[in-house]
Amino acid sequence: MSKKILNGSVIRDKNDKTIIVLVKRKYVHPFFGKVMTSSKKYYVHDKKNKFKIGDMVEIIESKPYSKTKRWEVINK
Repeated sequence: MSKKILNGSVIRDKNDKTIIVLVKRKYVHPFFGKVMTSSKKYYVHDKKNKFKIGDMVEIIESKPYSKTKRWEVINK
């Protein structure tokens, strides 16, 4: 099984080697047919503290780094 890859923007970078990424997705509601927007925050491992607030990043599933951190940044 391949690992999931998501795109999002950095909304917080204060923790050491950790960023919080907001991933938004759009989908059509199954009954009403409206286009809905949902968002989710992911705690992401940033090994070199390279990314800052507002950066667009690509993240991939990885091994658990901590209790909540299960994703890491793909270097561009």
